[in-house]
Amino acid sequence: MSDKPVTQAPAEETIDLGRMIGVLFDHKWLIIFVTVLFAVVGIVHGMLATPIYQSDALVQVERRSSVSPLGDVGNVIGAERLNTPAELQILQSRMVLGQVVDSLGQDIIIRPVELPVVGNFVLRRNIPRPGFMEGQPHIWGNESIDVPRFELADRRRGQQILVERILDDRYRVLVNGEAVGNGHIGQPEIFLDGDLELMIDGFDAAVGGRFQLLKRHRNSAIRSIGGRLQVAEVGGRGSATGMLRMTMVGPDRDEITRTLDAVAETFLTQNVERQSAQAQQSLEFLEQQAPELRAQLVSAEQNLNEYRANLDSVDLSSEAQAAIQRYIELDTRLNELEFQEAELAQRYTPSHPSYQALLRQKSQIERDRAELNARVNELPAAQQEVVRRTRDVEVTQAIYVNVLNKMQELQVARAGTIGNIRIIDRAVIAGQVSPNKAKTTVLATLLGFILIVGVVLLRELLRRGVDSPEQIESAGLPVYATIPLSTAQNKLARRVKRKRRKPAQDIVVGVLAEREPSDLALEALRGLRTSLHFAMLEGRNNRLMITGPSPGVGKSFVSINLGAVSAQAGKRVLIVDADLRKGHLHHAFGKTSENGLADYLAGQLSLEEIIQPTGMDNYWIITRGTAPPNPSELLMQPRFADAMEELSARFDLIIVDTPPVLAVTDASVVGKQCDTTLLVARFETNPVREIMAAKRRLEGNGLIVQGAILNAMERKASTASGHYGYYFYNYR
Repeated sequence: MSDKPVTQAPAEETIDLGRMIGVLFDHKWLIIFVTVLFAVVGIVHGMLATPIYQSDALVQVERRSSVSPLGDVGNVIGAERLNTPAELQILQSRMVLGQVVDSLGQDIIIRPVELPVVGNFVLRRNIPRPGFMEGQPHIWGNESIDVPRFELADRRRGQQILVERILDDRYRVLVNGEAVGNGHIGQPEIFLDGDLELMIDGFDAAVGGRFQLLKRHRNSAIRSIGGRLQVAEVGGRGSATGMLRMTMVGPDRDEITRTLDAVAETFLTQNVERQSAQAQQSLEFLEQQAPELRAQLVSAEQNLNEYRANLDSVDLSSEAQAAIQRYIELDTRLNELEFQEAELAQRYTPSHPSYQALLRQKSQIERDRAELNARVNELPAAQQEVVRRTRDVEVTQAIYVNVLNKMQELQVARAGTIGNIRIIDRAVIAGQVSPNKAKTTVLATLLGFILIVGVVLLRELLRRGVDSPEQIESAGLPVYATIPLSTAQNKLARRVKRKRRKPAQDIVVGVLAEREPSDLALEALRGLRTSLHFAMLEGRNNRLMITGPSPGVGKSFVSINLGAVSAQAGKRVLIVDADLRKGHLHHAFGKTSENGLADYLAGQLSLEEIIQPTGMDNYWIITRGTAPPNPSELLMQPRFADAMEELSARFDLIIVDTPPVLAVTDASVVGKQCDTTLLVARFETNPVREIMAAKRRLEGNGLIVQGAILNAMERKASTASGHYGYYFYNYR
């Protein structure tokens, strides 16, 4: 028999899109199952999840009216622009939210002890109210509790207090799972050495019903509201409209609307108080200036009267009288600007543009006053003195009267302050934001589909087992037969679990060729029988060794049924179980492993005594015998070679089933006595490299591997095979 050509390296593996699509089609039922499972999980989640609602309200920030001592500062700096970002920060500040927590009792939470996962679903009709409203009972389903008083020491804030109904008029208090005392319904009680003051007016629950009382830290309650509150300016892009849209989410419709209204009201109240405080500050400033101006006016009048008394009379020219009127105008305006400068100094730095504009106006008035002084200095000395003293009286009197008028205006403004905040829309429920059952179901379905598709494709990419005879032939090893997976054969195999969590092994019980003679796998074996008939004509003997690279590839199935179809063709066939360690050919024929090959090699039995009929015509078997401690040494004895020679003369075909090549060396020893060797590989189990490694090991021991058998071939869209298709379509 001629040598085979040199083994070629397997072709480089590439990702085939058509193959990937075929893989998905092959696993369609798994993909459908997982996708439907995730869809069901999405539906269940949508049913069990607590509904989250959203409430919204709308407030307006108007342009602020500045309350100035002597006029609107806007006259100097122009109309003040909206400072919406600042108002937005104030709206979300701890100052505002803290007042909301205090007014609504948001630091106190009272809720029932629910069942895990489905508890809220059971009590869906009345969801717990996080807020604590005095005199308002907390109702969940058919149970309710009315807690008008709940005081807890600061050092115990954050601890969960459980209240359990024990009798008709009594309850028990538990802290950290331990009972700390009992109380009477309708009476104030003190627990924890005075740290807990509790009064329960109503407890409508069955005996054993529990409610949880929790008093959070104030900052924690503020953060809870702030985390659910969203504020954004609405209106045209790039324009400051001052319209603020407030939204809040939560599981309780009443709680979020009540809280959002409280936030708007508190924001409005603090704005009014701030505006009133500004008016009060300006009023206090004017009240401080009024006495000083009064004193200055009295002093100026006395000086003028004294001067006139010393001089009998002084006639003022028209120029002097005009100068006095001009002095009154300039000094009054200058005094107003000084008051405005004092107000601006509290709000801006001297480098601010508004501050600089006021200083420029003040400088201009001072220059005009200096020019007026120069003209007055040109008058006669007596007239100059009269003009100056008259100016002091008139200017001081005008300023004093103006201050009194402004004080009256500020008193009226303080009493009627309305602020620059308006509540446009009160809080209403805008709708349910979660769970979106349709969206959740769709996302869960997509997630399940993507996940299972990814797992299937990843598993396919990581799998290295052969799935077509072309892969083996491209490596230089001819494929003699492609045997389709037999469902009938699976029924003849019983799963035997090995110890120490080793992989399970299929033990064949019955011969497929006898039970299902029309099975597709047998048609493939009949084709193999024909191919071997011509291949073995060139051999020196009629012995065929069937082995495989690893356990569980089906070499015993091939050996048993190849021998059966050969016997049905009229040949005298002997099958030899040369796997002295774990051979199980005897199970297929309902026999035991005793009195077999190992016993003959050990010299305990003769050759005639180990040959047993299978129950089928022209078909005999030699079992493995009692498992020896040294199987390889027994097979290397001349007694085994002599037995093979003698059996060859008595039978037309001898099929020898051996252990896996890569596991032990027994196959190499047995192969010395067989002129024909076939390797059995299992579909999607043995990689090409593993098959070629087994071939190289046999060739390294001087054996020639004639070809391979691809066993358990499955019909898949990703691995369509010409051999398998032939058997499937024609014979089926």
